[in-house]
Amino acid sequence: MTELGRSTALLTDHYELTMLAAALADGTGDRPCVFETFARRLPNGRRYGVVGGTARVLDAIAAFRFGDDELRELADRKVVDKDTLDWLAGYRFTGDVDGYPEGELYFPGSPVLTVRGTFAEAVVLETLVLSILNHDSAIVSAAARMVSAANSRPIIEMGSRRTHEEAAVASARAAYLGGFATSSNLEAARRHGIPTTGTSAHAFTLLHDSERDAFAAQVAAQGRDTTLLVDTYDITKGIDTAIEVAGPELGAIRIDSGDVGVLARQAREQLDKLGANHTRIVVSGDLDEYAIAALRAEPVDAYGVGTSLVTGSGAPTAGMVYKLVEVAGRPVAKRSSHKESKGGRKLAIRRHKPTGTALEEVIYPAAGPEPEAAEHDRQLAMPLMRGGSVVEGLPSLEQARKRVRGGLVSLPWEGLKLSAGEPAITTVHVG
Repeated sequence: MTELGRSTALLTDHYELTMLAAALADGTGDRPCVFETFARRLPNGRRYGVVGGTARVLDAIAAFRFGDDELRELADRKVVDKDTLDWLAGYRFTGDVDGYPEGELYFPGSPVLTVRGTFAEAVVLETLVLSILNHDSAIVSAAARMVSAANSRPIIEMGSRRTHEEAAVASARAAYLGGFATSSNLEAARRHGIPTTGTSAHAFTLLHDSERDAFAAQVAAQGRDTTLLVDTYDITKGIDTAIEVAGPELGAIRIDSGDVGVLARQAREQLDKLGANHTRIVVSGDLDEYAIAALRAEPVDAYGVGTSLVTGSGAPTAGMVYKLVEVAGRPVAKRSSHKESKGGRKLAIRRHKPTGTALEEVIYPAAGPEPEAAEHDRQLAMPLMRGGSVVEGLPSLEQARKRVRGGLVSLPWEGLKLSAGEPAITTVHVG
């Protein structure tokens, strides 16, 4: 069993097993192959992407099995023949995986993940790899844009009720990777050690006979450092009542509706007049990176983001593909119009100015020759699995989170703009 709560084996698509069966039958399934995962382009308007989900992919590959229930399902549906079922019963990935570490920036054509193994053992991983990388990379990329827009103010992830229950956990992890401060998802805390926080909803206020009773109950249970939701009825009266109940030591108020910029300004003035100078203001309610950027000049101390985060803020998939690029050492490439690929296993370096600003990403054949090294070049891929086992000592979630911060700092200033534009740096293919 995996963190998905069930076997990952049937995350394989039907067409992958169709190819597998045919390849096993004609003997080509044992040919050594290389598959690469990359994005042909960034989502419209985006200037960079952030790799997310790598650790989850590696865990899922290591746990990828076809148990009795899955094999019975395939047999009952007559998806594959008995020989293929027998092969699947003994499936273990024994190949190698290399790729960009989690939290690394990527651009069009970046070889984000490379899987090396026989055709048979690698082809069945396509849906598994893409479902995780496409989702998590989309979420962490959106999160990074929001964090940049927030300009050091903390953001709380609170989108669990706006997506699938498993996607909610993955989204919370990806948001934290991208720089969010906390999440409201307790399962994400259990699985990934993410700090959590939360406040009450309007239902808690409506439950009580008065707003005062609701606030008093919350303060009694949570202490004065709690966050009170003040806009269930009249926000001005709500703030007055909150300070009367909790005193000027109240931790924070939350505003969840209306023109939050104007309301935050008015709330700050009111709180200061009441002596609650250190009471923070948290705003939420359909925020995205553009709304957050528009609030920079307002006295907002923290943001709560839900729907736009878990939907990738308009780009719910990273658009990555998993393509066969090498067979038995021979480069192979797709030539379909608008879906061309470049054959052969590839590596990449990122070039920087002496100041640390990224200049370009150079992608070159792994078979060499390697481009002449410049002083501030940095190799991007690293070993992730060897012989089917996850490499020890891979970066932790906290280290990956730090990598995101460093990557954003390395972008040219125009690369952080929220307006539509070309990728922040160019990718150059050599060889």
